[in-house]
Amino acid sequence: MTEADWTEIRARDTIHEDDGCLVLNKPAGLSVMGERHDTDLVRIAAEAGETLYPAHRIDKVTSGAILLAKDVKAHGELTRQFNKRTVGKTYLAITASRGLPEAGTVELPLSVGRKNRVRVAAPRESIAEHGGVWTVPDGDVFTHVKSYESVTAFRRLWEGGERTLLSVRPETGRRHQIRVHLAWIGHPIIGDPLFDKAVTGRTGLHSWRLAFDAPGADGGRVEVEATPGGDFWALAGDGVPGDVLAGV
Repeated sequence: MTEADWTEIRARDTIHEDDGCLVLNKPAGLSVMGERHDTDLVRIAAEAGETLYPAHRIDKVTSGAILLAKDVKAHGELTRQFNKRTVGKTYLAITASRGLPEAGTVELPLSVGRKNRVRVAAPRESIAEHGGVWTVPDGDVFTHVKSYESVTAFRRLWEGGERTLLSVRPETGRRHQIRVHLAWIGHPIIGDPLFDKAVTGRTGLHSWRLAFDAPGADGGRVEVEATPGGDFWALAGDGVPGDVLAGV
């Protein structure tokens, strides 16, 4: 991509900017950083003369709010907030399923398995649901690999056909946490290549809301919302009410 492309991305997708940070509503299909081609946002910006430092990551196949620091000091302040879990994060997810309760919590530890794949750190048959909470017994958690406490809360917003729309709040911030948690309880996100190798394009996952303390002198609490695009809503099929997010 060219400087003109970065200028267009910045103009079209910026949803918040201050002296220390920039928040973009990232389209699906663009990586945040670390790619070797022209879909890497940080690389595209650098080639256009702007240095940015991601405070967190969302996957290439995921759209929505991404928080980027403008300098090293701001980056340190923002990443500390993520590490201390003081950043509010809410996603929208479309699952290829029905039958989830109105609200629930997935409390399943995660580990990294073969080929660096994230998985639940326990046998699948050990997962049990009681009152909308999914857990595994402590004695069934794997001990031969390092495991990480991981908690995801969700609320059902709409259900139709074989699709369900959720608002999802990851209380911990593990890699692929939302995608793995929902898949392992039998409600995979539609279009997720981690669990369906035949799919192409984007997933039904969107980084919807972020709340954080502005870095530097600004200091106040910032709350941003990234509007999902038509490509996200298309994954839900027909029938989603136009006001489904109103009052959420």
